[in-house]
Amino acid sequence: MSSICDIRNFFPALDQTVNGKKLVYLDNAATSQKPVSVIKLVDKMNSGVNGNIHRAVHELSAKTTALYESARDKVQYFINASRREEIVFTAGATASINMVAFGFAQKILKPGNIVLISGGEHHSNIVPWQMACERTGATLRVLPLDNNGCWRMDLLDSLLDSNVKIVSVAHISNVLGIINPIEKIIEKAHSMNIPVLIDGAQGIVHSKVDVQKLDCDFYAFSGHKIYAPTGTGVLYGKYDWLEKLPPFMGGGDMIESVSFAKTTYAAPPLKFEAGTPNFIGVAALGVALDFISQIDSTQVHKNEEEIVKYILKELSSIDGLILYGNSKNKIPLFSFTVKGVHPTDLAMLMDKMGVALRSGQMCSEPVMERFGTESMLRASFAVYNTIEEAGIFIQSLKRAITMLS
Repeated sequence: MSSICDIRNFFPALDQTVNGKKLVYLDNAATSQKPVSVIKLVDKMNSGVNGNIHRAVHELSAKTTALYESARDKVQYFINASRREEIVFTAGATASINMVAFGFAQKILKPGNIVLISGGEHHSNIVPWQMACERTGATLRVLPLDNNGCWRMDLLDSLLDSNVKIVSVAHISNVLGIINPIEKIIEKAHSMNIPVLIDGAQGIVHSKVDVQKLDCDFYAFSGHKIYAPTGTGVLYGKYDWLEKLPPFMGGGDMIESVSFAKTTYAAPPLKFEAGTPNFIGVAALGVALDFISQIDSTQVHKNEEEIVKYILKELSSIDGLILYGNSKNKIPLFSFTVKGVHPTDLAMLMDKMGVALRSGQMCSEPVMERFGTESMLRASFAVYNTIEEAGIFIQSLKRAITMLS
């Protein structure tokens, strides 16, 4: 697939009207649309190829188990993990981060220890660590943002010390669209033997992720943001860490042996995959990664750069508009407010024009507080969004602002 139009043809949801207008879907940072190949596999498995995995010898179980485990191989290849056992399937990035936070609370954290995050994190990379700190007596420490939304890297040395037991930060901000310098923070943390978890919910979509090159200890992402079904996700963890941490949940398929006196656990990754997993969704995640691998990434990056350049220019010309997240290292994600106009009112009016946006706190209330606003309006683009849609977005935004001012 060498053009954005070619890519769009595989997404039937884009070919619909909303309020009598052709849909311009720009809420991709929240969830993406699904390609035909993903939809067809889900339908096929729901209508026939459906048997519980790992547990039976009948043909349907064998087929679904093969699809589920082949997805693990595809994820390993996609992010260049050193071994397939480092890929744990979860319900999403939130579940993945909670899994690590629980493990650290059970095994690592003690009173006086510190967890370091950044001031730009999604709630899913704040709350689990707060819960872990509350259970253990550890403390949450925050790397602040500057006025552009970039990490205050000049303060990193003063925040990293021997009490820090893990750093957990986002690859790309879901509010600001800034690509964070994760390589630098991983290198610095590792020089002090501190492990690093990367929240890759946006990073997996807009960057080529090589976990061995990054050398991160954990990398978490969701399937539904990368064109796969909801309720799917991945936790990559270095095998030594997965061996060390306790399981997040107990139940079937995660055990080695069970008696009333004692239970021993299976080796990773099954140790962390208790119960019947979303095997249909995971199989479809594998198909979504197949689809992405067929896309001409050079063309996609060129299109994204064109959209970023155009949108930034146009937004800067709108009176009263404040854009949050000013950096050269930016994906096509734009969060802003307009003086005198509530973001939700703008979002509702633009929906009437066929443009789907996100308004509110973006599950990042501390970011809102940092920039002195209660909510923002966000437009986020995916591989199937065109420069023509960017133009419709700008035209509709200007019209909506005029109507509401």
